[in-house]
Amino acid sequence: MTDADRNDPLYAVSPLDGRYASRTAPLAPHVSEAALMRARVHVEVEYLLALADLDETPLSFSDAERADLRALYEEFDADDADLVKRLEVEGAEGFSATNHDVKAVEYFIRTETPESVHPWIHFGLTSEDVNNLSHRLMVKGAVEEVLVPELREVRDELVALAQEYRDVPMLARTHGQPATPTTFGKEMAVYAARVGRALARIEAANDAISGKLAGASGTYAAHVAAYPEVDWRAFSREFVSSLGFEHTALATQVNPCDDLASLFDAFRGVNNVILDLDRDAWLYVSDRYLGQEAVEGETGSSTMPHKVNPIDFENSEGNLSKANSDLTFLADYVTTSRLQRDLSDSTVKRNIGAAFAHSLIGYKKTLAGLGKVVPNEHVMREELDDTPAIIGEAVQTILRREGDTQAYERVKELTRGREVTLDDFHDLFADLDVSEETREELLALTPATYVGLADELVDDIDN
Repeated sequence: MTDADRNDPLYAVSPLDGRYASRTAPLAPHVSEAALMRARVHVEVEYLLALADLDETPLSFSDAERADLRALYEEFDADDADLVKRLEVEGAEGFSATNHDVKAVEYFIRTETPESVHPWIHFGLTSEDVNNLSHRLMVKGAVEEVLVPELREVRDELVALAQEYRDVPMLARTHGQPATPTTFGKEMAVYAARVGRALARIEAANDAISGKLAGASGTYAAHVAAYPEVDWRAFSREFVSSLGFEHTALATQVNPCDDLASLFDAFRGVNNVILDLDRDAWLYVSDRYLGQEAVEGETGSSTMPHKVNPIDFENSEGNLSKANSDLTFLADYVTTSRLQRDLSDSTVKRNIGAAFAHSLIGYKKTLAGLGKVVPNEHVMREELDDTPAIIGEAVQTILRREGDTQAYERVKELTRGREVTLDDFHDLFADLDVSEETREELLALTPATYVGLADELVDDIDN
């Protein structure tokens, strides 16, 4: 394999970096290895500046020097990432190989700063102080800038479908059997509302992300040894808050990660909603309730030229199922650590990006599928007309209102286990001892109009 082959997506081990590389690309600035390096530089630089703000330390930076330091992460590029990796693996610029990814970041900052600053880089910190904050910077950015906007597009498409087809009647099925009619728009409104509520849970969990900075055992021991007069708890609280996180006051070396587990669970929640949508859409396509716009030149089946398969919903289902498996594993794993610290979570957390990537592919595929489907109103109405038994609920309810104690049994005897027609119902109505007004009310019932407030319910999406 040549060097060119190694960078070719066709030779990637994971489909996320191979077949689906173009779809997962928006996440690369947030959850790639280079993104982790940049986030670590971000934390180290801001911590250095925070130390300089303490009266007790001899550090001092001019506005220009502060800008130069912040440029180390704001302008972090591929060459910088390559240097960090070389410092870790090979050594460079007068440094021996660290075989430690956080130490490599410290050395990278040394290459860009005067020697007088070097003792203060990573001062009093343990690697987990940097890592827990860095991972949260990555996660927060990926959620806010990539995943949530994509989910909003899915919700917006569902809202548009709900509004456009709010009054298109459709046979409902409960337990897989014909049931009281609904409208296609109302069913899409249900999913729009569910995605909206799930999005709110994600945003709340993302806002509640918390960070830790307290040293090797969570006691500030090194900090206090160097500067016992500093209120290090207040310093930590202010520093963590400045990065946009809540503060974890009590921790071992490891931030307990209950916050990340809550976020992963929130993503599992929205993924389950969209999985439910994918499977329903697949069934609607199978029942011909939904037609699909053919893509010019696209092959539906390698042997059956006529087919237009619901591949977007199927692909989404597979990716979201994989994402949820990963998210469940992550939520379970990252909240545990032997005693004050073990390293097993380090490699596990590197897979957060993969779980997010499978989720992102799922959202994109569902969105593509929704953009192709067109309700087949003729088929929907035809099936409603062919299933008149579904007005039985309305009939027995109206008769109950009129005081008929055998209303349910009367309709059950007519309809259960039998194929009935509207004429059969009309014959029943002719024999009933009811007012002519009620009889006319019963005769006006049809499957296509028995949809209750379905069209109005679409307006409750935002409530």
